[in-house]
Amino acid sequence: MKFQTIEASYTSKEGCRLVWKGVDEDDTDVVILNKNELENLVEIFKKNSTGEVELEDQTSIIRVNSDVTQFMLTNHPLLEVKTNEIQEKVLEYAKVPHEPQYVYIGTKEFYPSVWIRDDGKSQSETTKKDAKKSLIEAILSSEPEKIRQDLSPTDIFRVFSTRRSTRKFEKTKVEDWKIDKILSAADVAPTAGNFQGFQVYLVKNKKTKEALVEAANKQPYVDAPVVLVFCTEPSRVKLKFPPDMLEKFSLQDATIAAAFSLLAASGVGLSTIWIGMFDEEKVKQILGTELRPSSILCIGYPDKKKPPKSRRKLKDLIKVIE
Repeated sequence: MKFQTIEASYTSKEGCRLVWKGVDEDDTDVVILNKNELENLVEIFKKNSTGEVELEDQTSIIRVNSDVTQFMLTNHPLLEVKTNEIQEKVLEYAKVPHEPQYVYIGTKEFYPSVWIRDDGKSQSETTKKDAKKSLIEAILSSEPEKIRQDLSPTDIFRVFSTRRSTRKFEKTKVEDWKIDKILSAADVAPTAGNFQGFQVYLVKNKKTKEALVEAANKQPYVDAPVVLVFCTEPSRVKLKFPPDMLEKFSLQDATIAAAFSLLAASGVGLSTIWIGMFDEEKVKQILGTELRPSSILCIGYPDKKKPPKSRRKLKDLIKVIE
């Protein structure tokens, strides 16, 4: 990985995105800095000194040495760049104000952590006990596992287990770096032919949110701190299939992107509610688009945290076709 550039955030005039690129076109790493983190880094570079900048997750740090600056990120490989190289670019960037990037276009920076299963018993014990049981039989006969308390709050399997929909949000503003993470999760979602046949609308305007409440069967939680409307855009899908198939691909693209964003929001400590009941024509008119809306994702801090809901056993969910 080689440090490439510094650029504006998706949503904020403050802070920045530091971009590394590898050999392949899609091989990209991005570190998002908020206003305070960028200011602290600039201060170190202005003094031509060494030091450390603690990032918002309180475990990741930027270590500025005289020769090399290291980005030591939680659950992520070490990123390095020559100090004089990044110093020049960061100080130059800090001289002028920057407008946020257009939210639909961006590189990838959402990296889920690695989950390592540990049942607290040796492999030999497991093998002896389950020697005559196939993998699918083991899955179907298993009970739901308790949530491991030693997993990181951002671990993807903890996110799966603890995610809850909420219908009442606090008025607390959602940090820009968290919105960046959520949008980036949509950007890396799998799509048909990698053509990304969808569009995301980030709704900030209060009156627009109120109009969406009316269009969404007067569901009041659509007026959330963060509102994302996912729309299909089949014209982006450059595959040789009939229009109805391209529309299907596009609908799937938008749905998967919304799901990725939902999980990303949960991973950074937010809550969500997925809205599927709305008047499509009214939403199109409100957004000023001809693109078909597929879902509305409402995001914010929940008024109170709720425990995970119980689910059916896995054996009741899966039907095995031999």
